[in-house]
Amino acid sequence: MIRDITFGQFYPAQSPIHRLDPRVKIVCTLLFLISLFIQRSILGYAIATLFLALVILFSKVPLKYILKGLRPVILLLLITVSFNLFLTRGEELLVQFGFIRIYKAGLTTAVFMGIRLMYLILGSSIMTFTTTPNALTDGLESLLKPLERIRVPVHEVAMMMSIALRFIPILLEETDKIMKAQIARGADLDSGNVFQRVKGMVPILVPLFVSAFRRANDLALAMEARCYHGSEGRTKMKPLYYRRRDYLAYGKMVLYLGAMIVFGHFVDFDV
Repeated sequence: MIRDITFGQFYPAQSPIHRLDPRVKIVCTLLFLISLFIQRSILGYAIATLFLALVILFSKVPLKYILKGLRPVILLLLITVSFNLFLTRGEELLVQFGFIRIYKAGLTTAVFMGIRLMYLILGSSIMTFTTTPNALTDGLESLLKPLERIRVPVHEVAMMMSIALRFIPILLEETDKIMKAQIARGADLDSGNVFQRVKGMVPILVPLFVSAFRRANDLALAMEARCYHGSEGRTKMKPLYYRRRDYLAYGKMVLYLGAMIVFGHFVDFDV
């Protein structure tokens, strides 16, 4: 399962999505995620599916690699869908088996909540797959720059988010190494009940935390040795500029939102 976590990793490719300005990708991703939670029609989700499929196609990131990132959250998706399916009440009863009752409202809520969560993960993953951590940091800093007027440390916040994204693949690789080392020493991580498995994770978590704190300390010392003092007096090696393709991407996003608003309410359902 550790190898299946792909969120936060950059997939190098030559695609129109990769060449977009990071600010465009951040803004469009946020608008896409918002559109999923304000949508209330089957046709609207069909439009969202088509839009996401086109983005994946133009990103040139293999679909198998993208779907691989869904495996670690399957359990979370199943729990969310189950809660909505069995705990949502309504007027029209579909199935009754003992104390278990499934209503039409619960079924529609469960199905579309599952779709929302999957599209949320896929949409966010496309942004990280097609944007390097440095570009993502520069884009966040540029978008949050107006907050500097109210003394928000924008550069430091963007830097922390970039470092967190960089540490994801490093910690996953470290976890895999520790698990293999513990298994080689005779640790049993797959058998037993839930409590035994949780207890068996202790020999993995302790060295993982020690390694994470050591890496963080080494990074802090390296930044201090290079006289890093935040955003004061810093310049950009690759300044961000909007180009024609970026404005076209914004225009396509506006068309998508317009289609969601105009056509997405022809077939309403209550969730």
